[in-house]
Amino acid sequence: MMTQGLVGWDIGGTKCAVVLGSLVGDDVRLIDRRQFPTPPGFTNTVERLNDASQELIDAHRVTPAAIGVACGGPLNTHTGRILSPPNLPGWDDVDLVTPLRERWGVPVALENDANAGALAEWRWGGGRGLAHVIFLTFGTGMGAGLILNGRLYRGTRDLAGEIGHLRLAESGPVGFGKAGSFEGFCSGGGIARLAAMRLAAWRQAGKASLLASEPWDLSAERVGWAAQTGDVLACAIWEEVGRRLGQGLAVLIDVLNPQLIALGSIYRRQQAWIEPAMRRALAAEAIAAAYQACRIEPTALGEAIGDWGSLAVAYVAAESRTSRP
Repeated sequence: MMTQGLVGWDIGGTKCAVVLGSLVGDDVRLIDRRQFPTPPGFTNTVERLNDASQELIDAHRVTPAAIGVACGGPLNTHTGRILSPPNLPGWDDVDLVTPLRERWGVPVALENDANAGALAEWRWGGGRGLAHVIFLTFGTGMGAGLILNGRLYRGTRDLAGEIGHLRLAESGPVGFGKAGSFEGFCSGGGIARLAAMRLAAWRQAGKASLLASEPWDLSAERVGWAAQTGDVLACAIWEEVGRRLGQGLAVLIDVLNPQLIALGSIYRRQQAWIEPAMRRALAAEAIAAAYQACRIEPTALGEAIGDWGSLAVAYVAAESRTSRP
């Protein structure tokens, strides 16, 4: 007997995943997944994703009800086109949704990865039962997915939630094409650039740091390792990241007055180093009543937020029987 299920595609610049879920009443159960490095080129990637989807469907005897695709933007959810994402070179205004509908004969929806994560956290994670939820990716980049009044908010051109572009300082690490931006201070690449900047000044002052042993290998993970050993510079970097994170969150809290802000990836792994400075900045910057009404915590879906995000997009597509969640 065939089980009715959902297929989720999580497309990233370095890796892709295909996720298979089964519909259980109003809920979804994750059955299996396949992950692989992102192949070069749009056509190769789609072929590999289709093949992995077929493998999972055949192995588990599942009839797909819908396919949900989570991908970094910019993109157009109305037309199903991906519009030259910086981490997917060559994907220039490509139509992803139409060929998938033709190939599988089911509803297909495309969504920004931050929006997909917000849908998942709201439906199955820490935001279950809430009306105002924000999810911040805080990984390779810094993007926000916004659930407002119980609905996903995309904005006029699918550009709502691009909080990473907000400038927090006149100068600083570059992120989202802007020096001193939220993404510059609070993303994987941004933290690596911040560490390189601070390390250069540290060494010029004749100070020692564990980060100096392999400066070409600077990363958020390495800064976390050095902080655990008590490295003064690494601890100072996390202090700065936490302060900037608090500044950015204060803007979201003051403008949108959410009930929950769920933070992904780096915050979840480095919370102990980031949270104290973040909380101090929030106490100084945010409207007190709005801050008190907002929980700020790591995403309850953990490292699987990308998997659940793609399934959330598929779930709403199946529910609505349209091309958009």
